[in-house]
Amino acid sequence: MNTRVRTSIAALFPAVLLALSTAAVAASPSRYTFSWPIGPDAPAPRGGTTRGPDLVIDSTPSKAWLALQSAGLSAFDRDRRAILAMAGSYRVAFDFLEIAAFSGDGSRPRPYQSWGTERVYVDRDEGRLISLVHILDMRVVDKDGKLSEPMVTKHWRQDWRYEPRYLVEYQGDETWQRRNLAAGDARGRWSQTVYQVDESPRYASLGRWEHNASFSSWISGDTARPLPRREWSVRKDYEMLQGENRHTIVPTGWIQEENNLKAAAPGSALPFLGREYGVARYETIKDPDFAAADGYYAASQKYWREVVIAWDEIWTRHKRVKLNASVDQSGAYAALFEQADEFAKGALTLEAAKTAIRGALKQQGAIAD
Repeated sequence: MNTRVRTSIAALFPAVLLALSTAAVAASPSRYTFSWPIGPDAPAPRGGTTRGPDLVIDSTPSKAWLALQSAGLSAFDRDRRAILAMAGSYRVAFDFLEIAAFSGDGSRPRPYQSWGTERVYVDRDEGRLISLVHILDMRVVDKDGKLSEPMVTKHWRQDWRYEPRYLVEYQGDETWQRRNLAAGDARGRWSQTVYQVDESPRYASLGRWEHNASFSSWISGDTARPLPRREWSVRKDYEMLQGENRHTIVPTGWIQEENNLKAAAPGSALPFLGREYGVARYETIKDPDFAAADGYYAASQKYWREVVIAWDEIWTRHKRVKLNASVDQSGAYAALFEQADEFAKGALTLEAAKTAIRGALKQQGAIAD
């Protein structure tokens, strides 16, 4: 089997992840649940009609869910089990809809739909710190009905830290700032820090887990974040998203919900251009085949760990970091992905990688001269 490992995330997303959609959308492109259903000009969702392989969703409660429901757990241990329950093999459906536009011009932005398959790994479990790494492992059915070879790429990482000392928060204009937290502000709470594909910061927030027999849920505070690919690839009229993020663990997977305002650039007549709802549903796959993702993760793990270490060093020295440009939009991540590929093939040693990583981060503006 020939696995294609994508060193460029841009090569994967437009061709595969953003193109995938359900058969229902392909069959009826002008209708979309909870969209703009009234009138003949209802906008069709963005995305595409390329299909992935048929998958069987596991409808039985997972072992992680059953462990989460155990009696007699401390609040801390139950929180930990909820976070660890996000690891697994999933079909993911992404749905975003702008439910309100504030310009008053009557325009109705198209909803967004896509889906992919990915495995979530427990990269680190240090008690009060849990790090989860997402690796996409995608296959596409071509027009002749043939299934492609796996296309693998590192997707994103989320770190969960109990009673953190600081948050790294997005300020706009490719700038992030470390905000120290008082002990009382963080007591009993977990921070979630989300990193972009190349381990550069994306957003972070603080929240508290709540549990019951139906679900476990964590809700963030108000959180600023850069535009995601699904938006900056089609929208140039606003600067960042600002809103709440909810993670909900259920017996057969988990759900991420977003309620975001679209914040205009400074100096605009309106502070916000619209509000969107978003939901990503992670459904557990029965008998999954993620051998290609497993191979890439095992071969590149030490490299990406060094990138994380380099960023940790940056935040011990600096309170504020401004990158030269968006690592995603500018393609600045490419050097790190190419290095990771070389490391995975054995063509780059760990010591050489440490130097190369810092050189790439310097080019991004993360490390000053």
